Amino acid sequence: MAVTAKTIDLSVDLGFLGLRNPVLTASGTFGYGLEFEPYLDLEKLGGIVVKGLFYKPREGNPPPRLVETASGLINAIGLQGVGVEAFVAKVLPKLRSIGTPIIVNVCGADEDEYAAVVEYLDKQEGIAGYELNISCPNVKKEGLCPALSPQPTFDLVKRIKAASRRPLITKLSPNVTSIVEIAQAAEEAGTDAVALVNTFLAMAIDLETRRPKLGNVYGGLSGPAIKPIALRMVHQVASRLEVPVIGMGGIMTGTDALEFLVAGASAVEVGTASFVDPDAAARIVDEIRRWCEAHGVAAVRDIIGTLKTT
Repeated sequence: MAVTAKTIDLSVDLGFLGLRNPVLTASGTFGYGLEFEPYLDLEKLGGIVVKGLFYKPREGNPPPRLVETASGLINAIGLQGVGVEAFVAKVLPKLRSIGTPIIVNVCGADEDEYAAVVEYLDKQEGIAGYELNISCPNVKKEGLCPALSPQPTFDLVKRIKAASRRPLITKLSPNVTSIVEIAQAAEEAGTDAVALVNTFLAMAIDLETRRPKLGNVYGGLSGPAIKPIALRMVHQVASRLEVPVIGMGGIMTGTDALEFLVAGASAVEVGTASFVDPDAAARIVDEIRRWCEAHGVAAVRDIIGTLKTT
């Protein structure tokens, strides 16, 4: 039977969640999803990972908060958000009407706040899972976060997994010596999947004023500049863990996304590309389909983890 665009199966199975295709949106780059309704059909996406939520509303960092760099973007938004109560009252009811899995990125200043966010959201319907954000480098000036060491990662993941009735995806930081060690700690603590990589701690300087271009001094670098490193880390982690890996980092095209799948990711998240092209995530789904058709691939899941290194 010939492979055609209509017969190609783009679905993937994370074990705890089936997706119509492997393309999700990355937290912090897609708002709460509804902001992008004028630009693309949200039901074409595999999933939507909403902007990070603390328990209470959060203003984020002082401006300036974004700096464009060569092949990338540095952000120091500081996880600005509406808080769980406003999210549940004003946003979640509208998201429920979309036929796409909704994953909530969960934040906290300490373990108690992470747990409080999850416990509050556990009472609501219409959420497919949580992405535990323990790796954002632009909240504190030195980029400190639990995901920089195995033990804090283990402790927090174990605490939140025990507090939650839903699947847990742990989002990891690339700002470490051995990301495999951190990922293994998350797996041992019970996470259902890991997502990597978050942004790289970075800075930009205004030479004329000799001052940082960001109000927070440091921020997180994303975009095409980080893709080769992200690919390497995804391959290393996927080769050593049993739980699924969701890959991200500089994905701008369907080809980029497919490379992450070949490296071992079961799904991908599209982030910075949405700033350049609001339709990027849906376009990437179409580009994956066209590549599969051109290469006679009947099911995209068949290429996951097929990298040849020998």
